Order: sequence, then C-alpha cells, then structure tokens
Amino acid sequence: MLPQKHLTRSPDETVELGRRLARQIQAPRIVLLVGDLGAGKTTLAKGLISGLGMCKPEDVLSPTFSLVHEYEGDPKVYHIDLYRLDRVPEFETLGLDDLWDEHAIVLIEWGEKFSDQLPRPRMEIRISDNSREISDSGGDSREISVFFQA
Repeated sequence: MLPQKHLTRSPDETVELGRRLARQIQAPRIVLLVGDLGAGKTTLAKGLISGLGMCKPEDVLSPTFSLVHEYEGDPKVYHIDLYRLDRVPEFETLGLDDLWDEHAIVLIEWGEKFSDQLPRPRMEIRISDNSREISDSGGDSREISVFFQA
C-alpha cells in the first residue's frame, strides 16, 4: 500500500488530522509516531487520542517523563514516549510485552529507537518539518506520511 501523505499548517490542523486518522485505526494496533524533536508527534497524538474518544486534546500530555499514559476506554489506548531511553535493557525494563497482547491501541513516540524489539504488523506515522512550504503560518507546516507495515 502506498503511503498516505498529508500537509498541516498549524497545530490545530495537526490535531484535526489526528482525529481523522483515528477513524482508520482499529485495535489491536501499534502505531509508531516518528519525527524529529518538536516535529509534532505529541500534537498528532492529541488528535488521535481525542479522535478515539478518550478525552479532549488539551487533556493529552506528553508522556516524556512518565513514559506511559493509559487512557481507559474501549479499546484502551496507551501513549508511550521512549525519548529518554537509550539502550535495549532500559526498554525491556518497562515490561511493555504485556501490552502487545491486549486489545488496545498503543501509540509510541520515538519507537524507531527500538524498532527491532517492537512487534509487527504496525503502523508508522512519520512527521517532518516542511520548512520550504510557503504558507500563512510562516513555513511552520508539517508533512505527515502514514505507512502500514506488515
């Protein structure tokens, strides 16, 4: 399947795109949110989580320090941030293996750091700054590509 490409020009547009993409995600599913620091991964997660009916976008916080946020619902949603982890043993101490078998949606920021430890199939959403784009937002647009991997 060819990747879907989207362009957003503001955080609000990125949240709205996340809401629309949430309609395409069915549990169980692992979704990697891939992008540089400040690319908009957490902003997109706000839209995904709110689009899945868990809470309002403003109630979604980055799990950078807590590592995992859990949202109760049907299905349950886990929002994980692996930014602060550097080595496989650190990753393994989180005990995430139990999540892979749950009927849940697992959103993982910085998951590409531990790609070999994460199960497939999974979905990847790549976010990149598209600073060459001319827009009313002063070049603060994001190109967001959605990949489904077997």
